[in-house]
Amino acid sequence: MLTGKQKRFLRSKAHHLDPIFQVGKGGVNENMVKQISEALEARELLKVSVLQNCEDDKHTVAEELVDGTRAELVQVIGNTIILYKQSRENKQLQLPN
Repeated sequence: MLTGKQKRFLRSKAHHLDPIFQVGKGGVNENMVKQISEALEARELLKVSVLQNCEDDKHTVAEELVDGTRAELVQVIGNTIILYKQSRENKQLQLPN
């Protein structure tokens, strides 16, 4: 679990990122979860945008992504979900304690 301090740190890092993935009408599917997992391994921190036509609630989408990718949910803000997962091969971010 992330501490409040770590979440604040990650939010500040994520502020400048653009969403790489978009969840639309089809909701979350296996292929998307796989792609987001791979992107998290490469980047550690990313944004996912929930489109207006998505039938699921953004918090439901966030839970599905967290369960599927085993990532940490940093924040749901507006229609954007911020996810973090420490990379095994490609560690870039040093979290504060």
